[in-house]
Amino acid sequence: MSSQSIHTRTPPVQTRLPWWAVALPALAFAALLALVAAPGTAGHTAAEPVFQLLGSIARRLL
Repeated sequence: MSSQSIHTRTPPVQTRLPWWAVALPALAFAALLALVAAPGTAGHTAAEPVFQLLGSIARRLL
């Protein structure tokens, strides 16, 4: 009797990322960058342009 090797096929691995796997870290990075860039201006008016920018990015992604 000869021993034969049995070859099993493995299913292909999914390599695509969901949209939120890229968008959420990018939004978090932008928010942290805005905090680091202007640490002295913590008022509501200073954060308003950042939220407008993040809103426009979110609308483009969706």
